[in-house]
Amino acid sequence: MQRTSSRLTSSQKIFFVELAGTFVVVLLATGSVVIDAKVGGALGLPFVAFAPFAGVAAMVYAFGKISMAHFNPAVTIGFFVSGHIKKTQLSVYLGAEIIGALLASLSVLAFIGSEANLGANAPNYSFPLAVIFGVEVLVTGFLMAVIFAAVYTKGLRGWSGIAIGGMVGLDIFFFSFISGASMNPARSLAPALLSGAVSDLWLYWSATFAGSAIVALLCRKKFQS
Repeated sequence: MQRTSSRLTSSQKIFFVELAGTFVVVLLATGSVVIDAKVGGALGLPFVAFAPFAGVAAMVYAFGKISMAHFNPAVTIGFFVSGHIKKTQLSVYLGAEIIGALLASLSVLAFIGSEANLGANAPNYSFPLAVIFGVEVLVTGFLMAVIFAAVYTKGLRGWSGIAIGGMVGLDIFFFSFISGASMNPARSLAPALLSGAVSDLWLYWSATFAGSAIVALLCRKKFQS
């Protein structure tokens, strides 16, 4: 009798590391917001920006060589537009990212708290809607550009995790007061669904994909023509 191999396929490996990576990223990104709300804002924006920076950086170093470390549906669509992943891989990446994000928000609810709508993103409507949408496109574009820079320089000489995580942290620090600086539809979806604060999801499921797709089209034209 032939023994069935117990080794995971490439798609299975991608699924599990994308799920795990997204879980960590969303747990830290949203959990930091909830923790700060629980202490009345005493930790402040530096803490809220640093937590996802650390999570993204760690997960890029841990899993980048297996899945290219998306952890973000907008990044996955960007890589699809640029030709780095195939259409058949989309369901693996997107399914893992959404499940990982939902598990993260469930963990926040169970172990940290439900303050601040479980850390859901919220735009500042004192700014014009066009500005809010444009800023969310911009910050996602910045992130996608840094990710492509890491890809085309073979990991920025070992600094890829710091650079990508740093871009996430900087975007949050400088732009979250306008658009919420999600950059990640899964990060926005999970806490919004579980808290019921879904009115702003349209923004994070449109502007983020637009930002990553625009940069991906530019990179595809430049590097793959």
